[in-house]
Amino acid sequence: METTVKNIFRNKETFENKEITLYGWVRNNRAQKEFGFINFHDGTFFESIQVVYEEQKLDNFSDVQKFRVGSSLEVKGVLVLTPQAKQPFEIIATSIMLLGDSPEDYPIQPKRHTREFLREVAHLRVRTNLFHAVFRLRSVAAFAVHEFFQNQGFIYTHTPIITGNDGEGAGQMFNVTTLDLNHLPKNDDGEIDYKKDFFAKRTNLTVTGQLEAEAYALAFKNVYTFGPTFRAENSNTQRHASEFWMIEPEMAFADLEKDMDNAEKMVKYVIQYVFDKLPEEMEFFNKFVEKGLKEKLLNVLNQPFAKVSHHKAIEILKNANEKFENQPEFGKDISTEHEKYLTEKHFKSPVFVTDWPKDIKAFYMRLNDDQETVAAMDLLVPGSGELIGGSQREERLDVLERRMEEMHVPKEDLNWYLDLRKFGGCKHAGYGMGFERLVMYLSGVENIRDVIPFPRTPKHCEF
Repeated sequence: METTVKNIFRNKETFENKEITLYGWVRNNRAQKEFGFINFHDGTFFESIQVVYEEQKLDNFSDVQKFRVGSSLEVKGVLVLTPQAKQPFEIIATSIMLLGDSPEDYPIQPKRHTREFLREVAHLRVRTNLFHAVFRLRSVAAFAVHEFFQNQGFIYTHTPIITGNDGEGAGQMFNVTTLDLNHLPKNDDGEIDYKKDFFAKRTNLTVTGQLEAEAYALAFKNVYTFGPTFRAENSNTQRHASEFWMIEPEMAFADLEKDMDNAEKMVKYVIQYVFDKLPEEMEFFNKFVEKGLKEKLLNVLNQPFAKVSHHKAIEILKNANEKFENQPEFGKDISTEHEKYLTEKHFKSPVFVTDWPKDIKAFYMRLNDDQETVAAMDLLVPGSGELIGGSQREERLDVLERRMEEMHVPKEDLNWYLDLRKFGGCKHAGYGMGFERLVMYLSGVENIRDVIPFPRTPKHCEF
């Protein structure tokens, strides 16, 4: 019967002494005089299975001895339990057929490779233990996110990838055009005439689906987006990419407290889900990627997240007996070293930093009564820093218009957004989480390039 390595690992007694058929690839082939061992992997499970082949049982024994790493095979054989050996079971082969050869120059040999080298062969790196674990985790975590929101009655909303507005107001956007870049049309003012472009206006790749999600939240009550976003930010840090995925829930009739409550529940749900579904991968990450990862994540599960205002957080940092490279200042952003101190030394837990200075936050965040801060929150987590950013949205039309004027956000492209406040508006809140940041946090992998299948970063867009 045809089966998979995963089925065997999960139900080995069912297959004991039965003839089975597997399809997969050679991870290693240790050929000896009268027998050999193939480390066989079929992509369905983190672990591989050992295939034993013997000269007296195979007509093509001498050929099998030469099957190289990376080759694809059909294996038929009998599963034998070996509780006394290092591996709990193995397959005694009755037939091994080569389906696809792999020449000597195959880059993924059974030895240690640097992550830098593996990024150069990103189309093949998923065949290693590390990246096989990372991208299975990515898949399972994505499903967990959907399941969390679906269980709570949220509507999954597909927001535009091509947009005419800058949701963050930062201006770091990729332009989308069909104009001939060698012969750009100009208007009477000497500027590019976007009326001659495909959409007859300037358009970009989206930096967020939030604004459109707000429109749907004010009809469905609770919605979420989960899709690709883009930032034309010339940053080469381990935490930034030009293309990444964002999870953005939006909730009508919700304030900042409800926003934080939902974010905390979502993070805990995903952590528990991956522990339940991927015990082997999580053990691998804990052992080989980040020592103490499991303990760190379990601590997150078992305690409430702390909350502190931005003003109080700065006070804590100023009074800390620490030498920071960047001195904490009221009214300014919090740096990575500050996040590390707050989460790992002061609170020793994830912490929501709330009520941020209005001048360093986006135009759509609700202005607090002090007229100096906005109802915003960042979730900082031990080991990774900022994981989530969110806010209660400004539902008062006059206040929103005033904030847009102060921050030089053009109204003409956002009249539809103002309509949401004009026609049956209500208080609402939401947040955004970079999915890659979550995968980094769950795996202990410290570089965002290693949790995206084909990373796009400045000066790099291969594959």
